[in-house]
Amino acid sequence: MAYRDYEALRVDVTAGVARVVIDHPPINLFDLTLMREIARVGRALEADEDVRVVVFASANPEFFIAHADVGSILEFPVEAPQDVNELSGFQRMTERYRTMGKATIAQIEGRVRGGGAEFVASLDMRFAARGRAVFAQPEVALGILPGGSGTQRLPRLLGRGRALEVILGCGDFDADSAERYGWVNRAFDADALGPFVDALARRIASYPPAAVALAKRAAAAAESPAADGLLEENRAFAQTLADPEAQRRMRRFLAAGGQTREGELELERLYAQLEEV
Repeated sequence: MAYRDYEALRVDVTAGVARVVIDHPPINLFDLTLMREIARVGRALEADEDVRVVVFASANPEFFIAHADVGSILEFPVEAPQDVNELSGFQRMTERYRTMGKATIAQIEGRVRGGGAEFVASLDMRFAARGRAVFAQPEVALGILPGGSGTQRLPRLLGRGRALEVILGCGDFDADSAERYGWVNRAFDADALGPFVDALARRIASYPPAAVALAKRAAAAAESPAADGLLEENRAFAQTLADPEAQRRMRRFLAAGGQTREGELELERLYAQLEEV
């Protein structure tokens, strides 16, 4: 299968391993272009019988995925719905990666926050570079919440207390802290990360694909069903969008330099400015 005509991704398939490199300057913002392409490539990878392992990496050493595009979120409907009975498009995309019969791995160098962190949490494994990788779920600082599966993934990975520290505290976590919390499988020195991930991916790809898919499905059965929790997350996210304070904070975030390289490098400081009138 040919993987062409992607604007924000570069895809190479070799010996059963699909390496997907995110290349969406300047900060790998999770905007509509990147979301659509990650959803599109997910459908293609799921159907590709030649692919047994999928590895996501970034061409930008500073950003894996910055976060979801706040400008786009501001365009969402703000009327709190009477009821929500289906997953959002973003949630469906993350569920595809969580449940597809391929091993999925994130090789994280640079910042991955918000929707980007939710996306990598939906993959099977995460490995991070010391001194480069930074993790955060900063949505509550904007008056919203992680609405792309983060409220469901993080308690399963970290435990409830640590997940709430991440979600409510909105702070940055380095690779070693993320490893201690269970957010990533392992942290590596930057020069060791790529070789480890490559070797692991090749090893898994050498095994019978049916065994890999069935082992993944059996492991998923050990978790409580996610669908009900994802629906509740979707309801809660829609309610936050109707809050005028959330709208004000998101607009102030953009006006203060959010989604620029300079602002994103000092994101915790920028969030502190949102309290100012």
